[in-house]
Amino acid sequence: MTVVRRFIVAAALAACVPTGAQAQGSPGKGGPDQRVEDEGAQAQGAYRDFHLGASTKSIVELTETRTDDVRLIHERPALMQELRWMPSSYGTARSSPSKGNGVEQIVFSFYENQLSRIAVDYERSRTRGLTDRDIVDELSAVYGATSSSTLASTGDAATGNDSVAARVVARWNGPGYAVVLSRWAYGAAFRLVVESTRLAASARADEARAITLDIQEGPQREAARAKRQQKDKDDAETAARGANKATFRP
Repeated sequence: MTVVRRFIVAAALAACVPTGAQAQGSPGKGGPDQRVEDEGAQAQGAYRDFHLGASTKSIVELTETRTDDVRLIHERPALMQELRWMPSSYGTARSSPSKGNGVEQIVFSFYENQLSRIAVDYERSRTRGLTDRDIVDELSAVYGATSSSTLASTGDAATGNDSVAARVVARWNGPGYAVVLSRWAYGAAFRLVVESTRLAASARADEARAITLDIQEGPQREAARAKRQQKDKDDAETAARGANKATFRP
């Protein structure tokens, strides 16, 4: 690898991988505090400054977004919410590079006010030319050895019927969390998912129940909605009649 090539790869990786990996990938720069941070990521599951199990409010504060940006997915049988964060839209990537630099968007999923899943899409311009191995090596510095992997030897590779589907590149399993790196064949974009095994399993089970409830309660909710609309219309007609009757002159 030429000196220029090494420099390009190093710069791209520094922008995209978790901060713990950046420090471990640079010998002599990671002190005791950094080792504690990396061990914390492995112990409970985290991505950069975002830790699984954190409250919705704390993630809103970290991303400098608003409570109104949090979208309700289901409210029964359990509260499930989602926050879609694009660092460049909020300026966070510039004001706090450790949170959003090199990231196109992060989707935070919450189960009963706890962060259960973090889905990270990296900017394609910052991962262009990088191989699966380049990314996996850096992530392994934070999450440890992979539990499984299927690596392609070159970057930006997409062939045959995989032009749309995502390919799982590698998996990591830790105590109470799982990490999956995948790559979209179209455009070769990388996605990293970090999720709590306990919270994510509960969320999936309750989401299935929520869909069943939606189907079962759909007719009743639609009837109630129609009844409310008719009542609002009747009330408006009554109010208009009263006002016009008082002022009408033949």
